[in-house]
Amino acid sequence: MYSKRPTIAVATLALIFSLAGFADAQSGRVQPTPSPTPDDLVRVVTEEIKLNVLAFNERDAFFPGVVAGDLVITDDNILHQPTSVRRLPANVLIVMDTGGEMRSVKTLDWTRKVARGVIDSLRPEDSIALMQYAEKAEIVAEWTTDRTAINNAVKRTNFGRRSAFVDALRLATGFFTKSGLENKQLVLITDGTDTTVSIAKVGEELKKLLATDISVHVLSYTSMESGDIAPRTSMISNTPPRSAMPDMVKDQLPKGGPQEAAKQPKIGPTINLDRTLIKKIKARKEDLEASQIQLEHIASDTNGEFILPESTDEMVAKAAIVARMIDSSYVVTYTPKNPVIETRGTAERNIEVTSKRPGLIVQARRKLVFNASK
Repeated sequence: MYSKRPTIAVATLALIFSLAGFADAQSGRVQPTPSPTPDDLVRVVTEEIKLNVLAFNERDAFFPGVVAGDLVITDDNILHQPTSVRRLPANVLIVMDTGGEMRSVKTLDWTRKVARGVIDSLRPEDSIALMQYAEKAEIVAEWTTDRTAINNAVKRTNFGRRSAFVDALRLATGFFTKSGLENKQLVLITDGTDTTVSIAKVGEELKKLLATDISVHVLSYTSMESGDIAPRTSMISNTPPRSAMPDMVKDQLPKGGPQEAAKQPKIGPTINLDRTLIKKIKARKEDLEASQIQLEHIASDTNGEFILPESTDEMVAKAAIVARMIDSSYVVTYTPKNPVIETRGTAERNIEVTSKRPGLIVQARRKLVFNASK
């Protein structure tokens, strides 16, 4: 399951015009031009909104050569013409969720495979950076087009027991902001939960991305994780519980008895009398279900791709779809007829782009939320 949806940033340029001098009609002498005072200055503000627009032909392949005259932009039901359409290399930040106290399907090995699947499918000119988060969020590799370097960075990632997703979102936003780059693409390989804050707090942090020009793509573990723990939400289960010890930890145990015992599969029904644990598992399932909705919404509202696989093999296979969407982007700009600067307080805009060119199919729907005052 996946959905396709641009990216928006607001830049303000101020042009200052001074009053010119004038001739004294009575004396015929030209008076010296006075220095302008603050009252003499006229401020003209020009606003620009930036979108990432996906372009395909009727065979679902990338459509080259799109120009401004091919597109029409609707900003809250007001029609606009683009001021520019550019094809730029993508700047892709891949965020790997490598932690989580109660993870069951999500493993470091599978997350690495998904990350490599995205990396290997991107264009050579695309720049990639890598972040991991478990107990904390950290940048593992800065921007590079060197595929060997970025794949080596994937190998350096490690797992942890906690999942600091909100910290990762804040770090990602700041990392993009300081870069000053265009065509910003954020890829989240995650279940979207956080062991340190509520799922509602995660949702609040995700919504802040609507005030940026970042497209968000998600490869989600939520369905797999939720389905795996569902049988354990009752006291009696016919599904053997998963081991709490990751496979990579088991492999490090001494060979023979300890390692074999750790890898021995559990069989038969189980009875769980730990009501506290059952309550915790139910809360985890509820968080995963809420997270799935939040992740799908942020991908849709930022013109990103949402992948909801039913197996880890499917997740790896569909990593290429995310790369394909990223590399089908144009950066489109326009000047809003309803200026942002005239908005008081918090405002929300819904923006869509449609095609006037035969055979050109565009996918560009963006929700923009910003704070502005006169």
